[in-house]
Amino acid sequence: MNILLIHGGLHEDMDARRFWGTTGVISGLKERGLRVRAPDRLSGAVSWQSEADHLAPVLLDEPAVVVAGSNGCSVAVRLALTHPKQIERLVLAWPATAGDAAIDDRVRERITDETAAAELLRGETLRGVRDDELAGLRVPTGVLPSAQPNPAHQRRTVDALLRVLPDVRELPAAPEPVRPDFDRHKEVVLATIAAFAAS
Repeated sequence: MNILLIHGGLHEDMDARRFWGTTGVISGLKERGLRVRAPDRLSGAVSWQSEADHLAPVLLDEPAVVVAGSNGCSVAVRLALTHPKQIERLVLAWPATAGDAAIDDRVRERITDETAAAELLRGETLRGVRDDELAGLRVPTGVLPSAQPNPAHQRRTVDALLRVLPDVRELPAAPEPVRPDFDRHKEVVLATIAAFAAS
């Protein structure tokens, strides 16, 4: 089974190594017999579609299970919408909350290109995606909430995804990999991803 990991972050110092590598997610999935790819997202992207287009060549000829974290969920959904035959399953882990004015203001402070900021922050339940697009997604999807809800990963986002997506189930909550307490939950997260990929 092929796994494509899409890391979180938005115009900040985050890459696949920091999000998935040093936290033991890549090695843990490989130990479970999965073929794992974890490319870096497009740096300084001006749209979620440009990020999806950047990652599209990484998809192999056989279907992949895409596991995305935080803002990577927006990239994963855009990828699933444009390449549905190449994505067998989708895991939206710790989905980033859209439409929170305080969070959006902090993001705008870090993105100097106002046009890009407006494009990246646009969306409904998820940034960069309309809810009618989510409702049309025809891929089995698991949503993995943050164990400790926080302003960037609010429970309301998970609940909205569970309402809008047509083929969805909630997976056990855990902290994001970059949080200090992730290590205590890592084995459960790895087992959850492996089981969902195989189901």
